[in-house]
This record gives sequence, structure tokens and C-alpha cells, in this order.
Amino acid sequence: MSVSEESGPARGSMPGRLLRLLSLLQGRREWSGAELAERLGVSTRTVRRDVDRLRALDYPVESTTGTAGGYRLVSGRNLPPLLLDEEEAVAVALGLVTAGGSGVAGLGESALRALAKLERLLPARLRPRLAALGGSAEAVPARGAPRVDPAVLAVLAACCRDRRVLAFDYLDRAGAGSARRVEPLRLVTFGGRWYLVAYDPSREDWRVFRADRITGPRPSHDRFLPRPLPAPDAVTYLTRSFAAATYRHTARLEVALGADAVRARLFSHVPGEIEARGPKACAVRLSADSAELVAQYVAAIAVLDAAVTLVDASEEVRTLLRGLRERLPEWCGPAADGGTDPHGTG
Repeated sequence: MSVSEESGPARGSMPGRLLRLLSLLQGRREWSGAELAERLGVSTRTVRRDVDRLRALDYPVESTTGTAGGYRLVSGRNLPPLLLDEEEAVAVALGLVTAGGSGVAGLGESALRALAKLERLLPARLRPRLAALGGSAEAVPARGAPRVDPAVLAVLAACCRDRRVLAFDYLDRAGAGSARRVEPLRLVTFGGRWYLVAYDPSREDWRVFRADRITGPRPSHDRFLPRPLPAPDAVTYLTRSFAAATYRHTARLEVALGADAVRARLFSHVPGEIEARGPKACAVRLSADSAELVAQYVAAIAVLDAAVTLVDASEEVRTLLRGLRERLPEWCGPAADGGTDPHGTG
């Protein structure tokens, strides 16, 4: 690995334009000759000549078919230098610092080793910035989040990138196993967990799979054209799927406050949906496998500066809320005027 401005053996044996070409080929799966020529400020004939020079240096650059022709860097026997500009190097360092909170098993220790190697390879002027990141930043893992096998994530990511059909075994929330064959679109991390957003042809619909419940991922030789996702992007689709899902425990509330105001005043994403009912009214549906989590959000909404009505809730959630109501007088003390609590809790 090297930063593109750094001098050294690779720089001495390769002209700057070749290093730039190699960096471009590493940054994307495939380039057309015209695109490379525009980026490098040369003719397509010069690009062909430079590609031949890279091949002479044992870099495995393949030509691709198509109307304009193109190039891609493929796996070979030798590892080419990874070229990073200054912003890319700092971005990689920041990603390594925060890797401990990613939910990937064993990644924290590997990230620290990679960070130390990166620091040794950087030019002297960049090392203080990297040292500041390593010494001042730290990631807190999401509590209770399952650890994911990095080898599984690597296979899922490769299939998303290469648009390869993917087969795997999957355990759902109830612990029931099934064999799945999907068209993977994107990996998304949310709340310390990793999810695969993919189209399932057998269900004729999009699905979300938790990566820690996926075992034995097997890429096929079949490729696919991505289907239109019913959302602007995978992150939006994932959060909408969570909001629409119904879990074991549910509560419904009516709040005399606008939907945007409720979202802004809560401490994190609501496990459910907030439906606007006007500029100063909304309906909230909370749903989760944990009754404690639903009760926590009900309590958080109840303390907002607005009238809140509990329309419906599972019995376990109601039991937790009754217990909370019984404890409030003890915690809060008597009302300021010595009378009863105006909300009927005292």
C-alpha cells in the first residue's frame, strides 16, 4: 500500500501517469477506454499503450467487450500496490478506528494491526493526522448485537458488487431454517447489526436478511440485472421495512404533536411508524419482540410536552407501564403544593 504522492521503488519504476491509471483501475470494477482517457487527459491510443506497459509489469489488466471496449484489473499472482490519495488514506484510517463497533467478529484486533501498518507507509506529513485519529477516537460496540463472520460478509459483498445470484441457508426469527436463492443488492449496517437487502425470485419480492443468520453463502455463476428497488436506496428500504413490520409486542398512541416534532425529540429511530394526522397531531405504532423496549418508547413519548393517549398495547407492555406508574410517586415526591399528582399517579 502506498499514498500516490509518496516516493519509493514503485514510483521510481513507474511514471506518474501509470500510477494514476493503476489507481483508477483499482477504484472501480470496469472502465471504458474513453473514460480512462478523459480522466488521464490523454488519447485512447495512449491508454492502450499504458495498459500494455502495466501488463508488461505483470499487472493483470483484462480487456472487456462492448461497443467502446474497456479494461478491468483482475486477480493475479502478485499483489499490486494499493494507491491512496491523502483523503482516502485518512478515510481508511477512520474506518479502521471505528471497526471495533462494527459487529464483525475479530475485526477490532485486525483493524489495529492494519492501522499500524498504514501509519508506517504514510508520508511523514500525514502521520500526525493518523496518530491523532488512532489516539483520540474509539468506537463503542452496540450492546447485545450479534457478531458476524467476516468471511460471510465478504462473500455477500462480492456478490452484491459482481451481481451474482447467491444461495445460502437462513434461520428466521422463529428459528425455522430454509434454503434461499436471491439477487443481492446491498449490505447495510444498522444498530450494530448487518443486513442484506436482496430480491427473492421465489417470493417475487424484496427481502431483508440478517447477516448473522446466514450460513454457507454460495455464489453462483449466474448473473442478474438489478431490479428497481421500491425505495430511493437500500437504507431507506431497510428502515421502511422495519417500520412496517409487526413483532410480538405492539403499542399504539395518539400524540398532540406533529410527526416531525416527535421524531426530532426522541433519542433514536422509533421501532415502528409515526403517521402524521395534521400539523399538531400524529399516530405512533410501536412494535418489537421486547416488551421492555416498547414500554421504554411509550414512556419517552409520554414525557413530551403534548397530550398522549395510549390507544392499545399488549398486556406485557401494559404491565410494565403500570409498574412504572406505581413507582413515579416514590421517585418524584409529592406535588409542589402538597396536593395530589395532577396526572393521577399520586
